[in-house]
Amino acid sequence: MFTGIIQTVGRIARLEPRGGDVRLAIDTAGLDLADVQLGDSISVSGVCLTAITLEARGFSADVSNETLSLTTLGKLKAGDPVNLEKALRLADRLGGHLVSGHVDGLGKVVSITPDGRSQRWVFEVPAALARYIAAKGSVCIDGTSLTVNEVAGQRFGVNLIPHTVENTAFHARRVGDAVNIEVDVIARYVERLLANRDAPKLDEAFLKQHGFA
Repeated sequence: MFTGIIQTVGRIARLEPRGGDVRLAIDTAGLDLADVQLGDSISVSGVCLTAITLEARGFSADVSNETLSLTTLGKLKAGDPVNLEKALRLADRLGGHLVSGHVDGLGKVVSITPDGRSQRWVFEVPAALARYIAAKGSVCIDGTSLTVNEVAGQRFGVNLIPHTVENTAFHARRVGDAVNIEVDVIARYVERLLANRDAPKLDEAFLKQHGFA
């Protein structure tokens, strides 16, 4: 799990094709990897990847063909910036919201306009994801936890303060770019509960038999 609070902006150092998959070597810039072990999870622009090698200034991760086709990672090239966040520890502050690192789909940057010292960004997402996005709710874009300002159909807007633009890969994003979208996991569970509200409850004897009551 992650929080959506980006810890640094790294860069793609190398992409090595491996039988249909790709091994990404990522330069983590100033991110301290002293507490990271092989097999740990790191969020790369919102995609949870497993560190399979650790180096002085970075790590490598294997990315499956499915992940490449369903996220923006398939369009990366050497030198591209990526948002990085190490996995959440139980003692950490939850500054954003609970993020799984499992991308739900791709969105698109529709517009970027000044709004005081901040910027108003509008994104468009597939209809299948739009129903999970609510005004004043949370959404994860390229691994960044953001608050939704307004929703209109398949489009929604957020405000990015100067600190967020300067300290994430948003500074390299342009209108028309694709972004990784992860909707709030709570919205998915609420939908699941509502869809099954008329389903029969588990038998009390069954619960006792299996140690749940």
